[in-house]
Amino acid sequence: MGKYSDFDRKDRDFYVTPEPAVLPLLAHLKPNSSFLEPCAGDGALVRHLDRYGHRCHYACDIEPLEPKVYKRDAFDINVCAADYIITNPPWTRNILHPMIDHFRQMAPTWLLFDSNWANTKQAAPYLCYCAKIVAVGRVKWFPDSKMSGKEDCSWFLFGNEPTDTIFIGRS
Repeated sequence: MGKYSDFDRKDRDFYVTPEPAVLPLLAHLKPNSSFLEPCAGDGALVRHLDRYGHRCHYACDIEPLEPKVYKRDAFDINVCAADYIITNPPWTRNILHPMIDHFRQMAPTWLLFDSNWANTKQAAPYLCYCAKIVAVGRVKWFPDSKMSGKEDCSWFLFGNEPTDTIFIGRS
């Protein structure tokens, strides 16, 4: 599952986004904003954001697990009519990095993934487009588990223009 774990990763890096992971993001979204969710899976992130007044313009996944999620590859999306792209993408770097480049050119893009990424050399080409990093902390990915995940997570906001990065710690 992660670098500190000997558990096998789930297929397609599919980990349902729990509501507590979404809460730190809410203060950074425009009220009643619209969003596109390109890695929607079972629609959990869409449902959480909807509960807080945001509306999903479009949700898709390469293997949707919810009838309201369209079957579509995220890289086939070329335009976004929503305020944001918001997703919990696969953390596998050969998928994550192209997603950063693809999505940030269409709309301000919030991605949830491991915080440590920002401290690596591989992040350097992307950090100049990262406007905010919002700390989430450890996420409990499995509701029936007694433990949270072993990696700290953050929401990263990417845009199309180079910018300075603002870090928002946990409150």
